[in-house]
Amino acid sequence: MRSRLSFGISVIAIAAGCLSQMTVPVLAQDSASVLPGARPTIDASKFTSLQAAFDAVPEGGGLVRLPAGTFEITEPLRVHSEDTCVEGAGTATHIKNLNVDGQPALLVSHLECIDAKTDRKHQLWRIRLANLRITGNEKSGPGIEARQINEIFIDGVTVSENGGDGIFLNYCYEDPRVANCLLTYNKKVGLNLQGCHDIVVSGCQFEENQDALHCFDGFNLCMTGCCVDDHLGEGVVIENTYGSVVSGNMIEECNGTAVVLDRDCYGITLSANVIAHNGGGIDLRDAHGCAVSANTFTILKTNALRIGPNSGRITVGGNNFSNSYIGDGKVRRGTEDLGAAGLVLEATKDVSISGNVFSGLTEKAITLVGESTGVVFANNVLSDVESDHTRITSGTVSNNEESQSSGGAAK
Repeated sequence: MRSRLSFGISVIAIAAGCLSQMTVPVLAQDSASVLPGARPTIDASKFTSLQAAFDAVPEGGGLVRLPAGTFEITEPLRVHSEDTCVEGAGTATHIKNLNVDGQPALLVSHLECIDAKTDRKHQLWRIRLANLRITGNEKSGPGIEARQINEIFIDGVTVSENGGDGIFLNYCYEDPRVANCLLTYNKKVGLNLQGCHDIVVSGCQFEENQDALHCFDGFNLCMTGCCVDDHLGEGVVIENTYGSVVSGNMIEECNGTAVVLDRDCYGITLSANVIAHNGGGIDLRDAHGCAVSANTFTILKTNALRIGPNSGRITVGGNNFSNSYIGDGKVRRGTEDLGAAGLVLEATKDVSISGNVFSGLTEKAITLVGESTGVVFANNVLSDVESDHTRITSGTVSNNEESQSSGGAAK
């Protein structure tokens, strides 16, 4: 018994000795003991105004935390320091713009930047806006306007009911990112991208703006996983832009056209989108070297896909053009909502159309307007639909499967 007791005491003594030599972390107990190089968080609730909090950001940047509350403003709040993160408490942080002179609620810009298109001298880098809500009125300007901000990151922001755009990225050239935002009921464009480069728009929801998204005079838009619904005008409008992808989005019930490519677009892929019940589907007004693939075009009354006379060298593959047929000779939609359109070729050239399904359409699978040349129409399935493809004289028509057997046509 004594030997066991002695052994136990020895083990305890050795363990205690080891512990005495270990380094135990010491937590900072006062302001004199802080992480070297750390800057204090700016708590906006301790300032007399939100602008005062933004002005307190030091030259090297910092984090501004906005408290919950509704903050009414009559002139733009300005974020003007690089490497700044402005973070709210979710939609409980509500900036309400009462301005009636077309001014934005939040202006992100160098203090000396006036003309964002030409002033590359007064740029800022790396600004993030997160987790807050911004609203305006019919006479206010954009919810957020950013001028010449490189690597701007906007996430988790709700922007609604502004008289201008929801978010206006004005020549934010390098790597703008907009993710997980809600843009609704703005009088102009939900997200207006002007002169931007290497753009990511992901996981956003757009509803009842005038148009959902514009990308003009830019490069390399990557728009994925977004939901676009109920717009008064167009859905996605891309002009004078190249090397872009619009993929995996749901675009529904825009009064205008779901996707428009215009003004010297080239090298753009439109793929794996659901395009449903809009005024039109995809309109290639001035586009070359583009691919339209694996999209579902359903219950579009006119021009599910139009390739215009200023467009050419287009690949159309693996798409489905359909009505609301659900099998057993039945359609889901009522007699006043049977419209379903196909592909319109309007005096275009050099177009490959293969591996598509056209079924139950009230418009023709292929409608020819004017003379198109260099058209290949091969290996497509046409069910319960009429088509002009047999009238293609300059090109190749082969190996297409045609049937009128199963019912469910919208005619």
